[in-house]
Amino acid sequence: MKKPVLVGIVIVLVILGVIVYSSFNLASHRYEACMTFNGQTNCRTASGSTEAFATRTAISNACAAIASGVTDSIACEQSQPAKLTKLK
Repeated sequence: MKKPVLVGIVIVLVILGVIVYSSFNLASHRYEACMTFNGQTNCRTASGSTEAFATRTAISNACAAIASGVTDSIACEQSQPAKLTKLK
């Protein structure tokens, strides 16, 4: 094998390794949020690199299924969760 081809393969493998390694370490916090809005309740789980990010993502995901439109989504996301559980 020629030297430039070998160097190219090594570089690609290193980049792929970094991507795989970083994706495994991002989900260090996991939360389940249950939101109640307009008489409906929905629960969703989310993972994130920080507690705040995981919590906010779980709340947004739960609100997405029970709120319709931008105004309702914002109102739902600003309300307190009916239940917030740390899973990891």
